[in-house]
Amino acid sequence: MKAIFTTGGKQYYVAEGDVIYVEKLNNEVGSDVVFNDVLFVNGQAGDPYVKGAKVVCTVEKTGRQKKVIVFKYRPKKSSHKKQGHRQPYTKLVVKKIEAK
Repeated sequence: MKAIFTTGGKQYYVAEGDVIYVEKLNNEVGSDVVFNDVLFVNGQAGDPYVKGAKVVCTVEKTGRQKKVIVFKYRPKKSSHKKQGHRQPYTKLVVKKIEAK
């Protein structure tokens, strides 16, 4: 069983047992998260969402990705700026996909 659902402004195509990394969620490690915004499940497309469908995931861990360096440079102005950014994420394991 496969499904497409949305969270954090992005769409994810998953099957049962998949491990995915999504934008940070405020859930405890080990808790379950239910996504009701399912766009597609088992060949059935929603308008915009499939009624009664949900994706249940378990939070495995939260963390931050590797650092990305942002370097802004203005030529001939003797001006530059160096910044680092680490995006927070939540690692999820898809437990089950339900559809009516």
